[in-house]
Amino acid sequence: MPLLIVLFLVLQPEPKPGDLIEIFRPIYRHWAIYVGDGYVIHLAPPSEIAGAGAASIMSALTDKAIVKKELLCDVAGRDKYQVNNKHDSEYTPLPPNKIIQRAEELVGQEVLYKLTSENCEHFVNELRYGVARSDQVTDAIKVAGIAGVGLAALGLIGVMLSRNKKQKQ
Repeated sequence: MPLLIVLFLVLQPEPKPGDLIEIFRPIYRHWAIYVGDGYVIHLAPPSEIAGAGAASIMSALTDKAIVKKELLCDVAGRDKYQVNNKHDSEYTPLPPNKIIQRAEELVGQEVLYKLTSENCEHFVNELRYGVARSDQVTDAIKVAGIAGVGLAALGLIGVMLSRNKKQKQ
């Protein structure tokens, strides 16, 4: 294991039960909830095996997911991860024992999965705060909106330049 990754993992704060774990996949971020003793609970596509890493993007291609309890090191694989309770200032987290109880009750269940409204980030935020939200989805919508406005502006400029050119002829 490269020294930089070892240092990153060593310098990580030890997760506490109820913490949100953000796993940095190559294309997106996968989310899990830490339940203690090295284990997390997370959403995975029905076909995913532990340590599949980026293969968990497959959940985006199905409308179902399985709630799994697995070792954090297996779920993260070679990807970096961090504790990220980013909404603690906005929402009051539920007590850790309540978060863990709610998560444990769901293990093994097949649940509805929608990339835009019921993904792994929605799942863990619902468990920790009682609020299902995904900043990845919100950010993607903002980027798409900005890109759409930019394309519309370019189209308008193109029309105006075309009209100018015709008027000069």
